[in-house]
Amino acid sequence: MFLIVNGVGLVTGAWYNNSTPDLYESNAHHKIGWVLTWTMSAQALIAVLTGYMRLRDPSVTSEENGSLVPISINSIALHQEDSPNAATPEHRYSNDSGQGTERASSSLRSHSLALSDDSERQGLIEPCPLPEYHQGDEMAIDSKMQLGSSRGFICLRNLPLTLYMLIPKQLLHALAIAYTILERLILVLGFVALTSGVVTYGGIMRGNHIFNGLAHFVKGGIFFWYGLLTLGRWMGSFADLGWAWNIKPSKYIVGKSKASAPSPEFVESLVIFLYGSSNVFLEHLAAWGDIWTAQDLEHVSISVMFLGGGLCGMLIESTKIRELSNLTFYQQPRRLGAYESHDEWQEPKTYRFAMNPLPGLIILLLGLMMSSHHQSSMASTMLHKQWGTLLVGYSLARAVTYILFYLSPPTSLLPSRPPSELVASFCLISGGLVFMASNKDTVAAMNSHGLDAMFIFTLTMGLTALLMAWTMLVVSVKGWAVRHESRRSAKMLVIKQAH
Repeated sequence: MFLIVNGVGLVTGAWYNNSTPDLYESNAHHKIGWVLTWTMSAQALIAVLTGYMRLRDPSVTSEENGSLVPISINSIALHQEDSPNAATPEHRYSNDSGQGTERASSSLRSHSLALSDDSERQGLIEPCPLPEYHQGDEMAIDSKMQLGSSRGFICLRNLPLTLYMLIPKQLLHALAIAYTILERLILVLGFVALTSGVVTYGGIMRGNHIFNGLAHFVKGGIFFWYGLLTLGRWMGSFADLGWAWNIKPSKYIVGKSKASAPSPEFVESLVIFLYGSSNVFLEHLAAWGDIWTAQDLEHVSISVMFLGGGLCGMLIESTKIRELSNLTFYQQPRRLGAYESHDEWQEPKTYRFAMNPLPGLIILLLGLMMSSHHQSSMASTMLHKQWGTLLVGYSLARAVTYILFYLSPPTSLLPSRPPSELVASFCLISGGLVFMASNKDTVAAMNSHGLDAMFIFTLTMGLTALLMAWTMLVVSVKGWAVRHESRRSAKMLVIKQAH
């Protein structure tokens, strides 16, 4: 449905472009639109392929290290051979005399059409005779036809799965990785296409103004997506990583890779560090070759603050740093011998949960700075004060969250959903949007049309509320789909075990 709607948009867009003059030559929006279209098409194609393979072969899942892994027919034979029901099969193929159906017999592994490990992925399209069955046996026959017989026969009805098994494992793994990357990349590309469309439609950011526009759109976009991720964490997303205000699950529950994932505060600190380390060299880009102004030095100082604050936040999240800091107290271990097992020597409950105030502190200081940042016009000054105040609101809401969890650390694997994080996500989303709208060209357009900063502020608040409601709805639909798929998989598993 989405591709159909997008196709209609492409047709109408092409008709509009051919009917009107190009008022923004060499704009990036057209190119980004085609990149997004082909990316979505590739993602949809992979989704159809993998979905069909899971339908034909339910054991094909998208779980970690098991995505699109082809199943060996001999492995299926060995599994059925070891199962209690395999010794006395109820159904037999018409050309099977029943000879050699015992466990030790080689008939299970050798036949005129049987498959070896080497030939398993080559020449699998030869048909086998259909089995003889009586009325009421359709379900058992269908189960055999889906997964292949215990002796490794391949039937024409199973041809799609056969062709699937001909695909090399490396290619299947590459498809799984590509699908995962594309379904996440689509969100970012869609956001870029939408914002570049606004720029193209408004005719802003021309010439040297592109640097000021990009700075506001990129930085504001980061806060916007940060707000959406914060809302997702509140709803329970990333709970398997321990990011949903819950304790981190062990590797026995979610796997080794997810259990070893860094804390969200570490990721926040890393992003802050990367922002500071890169913007130190980019703040003077719009005035390259000109003298440095006091405003340029202010921006560089903010970048240095981000660099140092992000590095400090990453060090706080390091368990090695924490252990080395504790060694200043454990410097004479021989004195602890009789007391090592006592409760007073156990790690505090707060160690199980990351509470790092540095990311919130950095954003708080940024908000305070931008709230008093002098601009060339009243509208621009008010816009900067608005999104600066919203960032301060985020930091205060995050501080409330940390206070609550310091007094009562989480003890469950389920999401805690602190109410203060809803306020934090709202402030980030709306602050990011106002940040994006505070670029020079947008402010100039506001002044020329007699608009004030309150127009942008009220428009942004309404849009933020709608976006949060839409995000909650989408995440809820995903939960319903996961539950529906789990029930379907459970039913298929019961049918397999019964037959």
